Amino acid sequence: MIARTLRLTALLTGFVLTAALLPSAPATRLPFQVGERLTFDAKVNSINAGKAYLAVEGIESVRGVGTLHTVFDVRGRVLFKKFANHYESWFDTTSLVTMRHLQKTDEVDKRYEFYPEKQIYIKNNDGIENPSVSMPLDEASFIYYLRTVPLEVGKTITVDRYYYAAKNPIQITVVRREKVKVPAGEFDAFVLKPVIKSKGLFSVQSDAEVWLANDRAHTLLKLRSKLPLGTLYLELRTIEQPD
Repeated sequence: MIARTLRLTALLTGFVLTAALLPSAPATRLPFQVGERLTFDAKVNSINAGKAYLAVEGIESVRGVGTLHTVFDVRGRVLFKKFANHYESWFDTTSLVTMRHLQKTDEVDKRYEFYPEKQIYIKNNDGIENPSVSMPLDEASFIYYLRTVPLEVGKTITVDRYYYAAKNPIQITVVRREKVKVPAGEFDAFVLKPVIKSKGLFSVQSDAEVWLANDRAHTLLKLRSKLPLGTLYLELRTIEQPD
């Protein structure tokens, strides 16, 4: 009996150790998965201006942490001016903590490495340790984070998760529920007003609103943000899910 107990204890110990060495996997089912690809029509001031897509490319290890690799790409033209914004994020599959982020636009080309355990980030491999938070999010991973929050009209969520520590807190308000029509169809949606005290899609000045489907996936249906070039609208055209 004692020998059997010892063997069982050894097996359980081995299982725990093996599980600890594996890349982290979602503790609960996320509303998105590898292979999801959302495409959008991009408009500026209601004029067709280009295309955008959001994609979950795969699961990759970043310094031993299992992460989801996502891409957010917006391209088009407004009159004679082209725009091309490309963002890639690698965030923890369980906590959605950003581990790495790339930004490529017409003006910038930046790479961020995040060290949540130290609450710092390093930009462009310059070796300078900038203050961050324990559970950082960048603007692109923030879109996926929005799909995981409880959706209840009138509720405001405040979190200190923006990677730039001094720009916290992030505030997310579920302002209303409505029917929304986009190229992909007509949906019942929750409308969120996210605010990050920085430049970009979700700045105070942008007065951004985000429409998420009232379903299990909380799919991004529409986004509106006031930017220097005009008011940007992204409207969902297609949804691709893995087989």
